[in-house]
Amino acid sequence: MENVPVKVERLTRYYGKRRGVADLTFEVQEGEIFGFLGPNGAGKTTTIRQLMGLMRPTSGSASVFGLDCWKDATRVKEEVGFLPGDIRLYEKMTGEELLEFFGAFRRVQHKRYRSELAERLGLDLDTRIKHMSKGNRQKLAVVQALMHDAPLLILDEPSSGLDPLMQVEFIELLREEQARGKTIFLSSHQLPEVERIAHRVAIIREGSLVAVEEVARLKQLRERRMEVALHAPVPSERFSALDGVRVVSVAPGGKHVALAVRGKLGPLLRVLSDMPIDDLTFAPPDLESVFLHYYEGDEKRERPSEAQPPLEVRSR
Repeated sequence: MENVPVKVERLTRYYGKRRGVADLTFEVQEGEIFGFLGPNGAGKTTTIRQLMGLMRPTSGSASVFGLDCWKDATRVKEEVGFLPGDIRLYEKMTGEELLEFFGAFRRVQHKRYRSELAERLGLDLDTRIKHMSKGNRQKLAVVQALMHDAPLLILDEPSSGLDPLMQVEFIELLREEQARGKTIFLSSHQLPEVERIAHRVAIIREGSLVAVEEVARLKQLRERRMEVALHAPVPSERFSALDGVRVVSVAPGGKHVALAVRGKLGPLLRVLSDMPIDDLTFAPPDLESVFLHYYEGDEKRERPSEAQPPLEVRSR
């Protein structure tokens, strides 16, 4: 088999006249965590269903380790640990019974690893699924995806339903899987989650691929929101005169200023040090502003600064 875990070339799927995805081209490299970003309806699940051989492309192709995802669907499934975004579980079964059922489809069962995963996620496998909370059902779905120790993980909105502490544990678990040599294709609309873990991301918009880039590159383009509370008003021009700083709003009285900050912080921090500041809040870095850059309408979207190079659409 080829070493390229996922290769998509001009992949297109239509539902009659309705758009699914169109002309997608990208590759996922061995051992990387690849984020696939887009809101509901953008085409993430349609793409994943074609990768899993659950849906035939209208045109183009998708392959996993050199295997055609449609023609070699059975062999593809042997190489993938899959978590669908709309998973349905047999509610009359216990968690243990369900995992035994899924495990029977594999040539080799990794029961010890299965038990370790359940214990780590705090999942009681003796409980019947119909009595499980949404979070515990999602934990069970995660275990069934990872327990086969497949070289490629395809996960569609995997942290949906998990509480914040368990999301942190899940991210750490994926890092460990990647350190063990796994390749991870992670579909999500939770931008901070993807930023924390992914090496590269693809952004899909209305069925079309907008960009495939390294997370570090996207961080250069995103804006972070800063809220400045002042003891006395300051002319907003002192902020807007700085490169990469945009005044979003100024409250009546001029004592509260909201800024959008792009690029290096040094010049802004030097200016702030001479101001009568009562309080300051700076949002943590994430991909949200990059995401909005592609998804907001042209009339609502700010044009990027001329000093910023355009985002290059490419696959590697």
